[in-house]
Amino acid sequence: MKIVAIVGSLRKDSYNRQLAATIQERNQNKFDMEILDIGILPHYNQDEENNPPESVRDFKKKVKEADGVIILTPEYNWSIPGVLKNALDWLSRVDKVLIGKPVMTAGASTGTMGTVRAQLHLRDILTALQVKLLSPAGNEILVNQAAAKFDPETGKLVDEATLTFIDDVVDRFLQMVSN
Repeated sequence: MKIVAIVGSLRKDSYNRQLAATIQERNQNKFDMEILDIGILPHYNQDEENNPPESVRDFKKKVKEADGVIILTPEYNWSIPGVLKNALDWLSRVDKVLIGKPVMTAGASTGTMGTVRAQLHLRDILTALQVKLLSPAGNEILVNQAAAKFDPETGKLVDEATLTFIDDVVDRFLQMVSN
């Protein structure tokens, strides 16, 4: 099974990138996961959507060929980062590679609410893009107080309760992808 992860933070040591790497490592025997680099995508421009740059074509191809997508978002000003919205805009135009694609959302932040507001906005956007969303009921990966849950030296998520919860949600996502 092929899964791609889209991380809405460009920061090298972002908690969301570390969360994606944790999911990738813990599930390497269940699926192949590639963490896509959205930092290389140019700003969406409708004048270029029918003949996009190679970076956009490659990005869309990887998403199209994936069996499922995990989108991990930080929360900036109670919403998703512009770079993530830009990536979603490219995915939603012309060939619309996200339609019907199984998608799971997740996020980590240093605050007490995790990324709840950002994920609510993200779900609104994904609904408009006609993806197959994992139901939020019991599946909201909102890693709060991330600085205390990730090892600062290794970047790995080390909070056992959080890891157990994420493992369960990922398993439910894989069931959805398989159906």
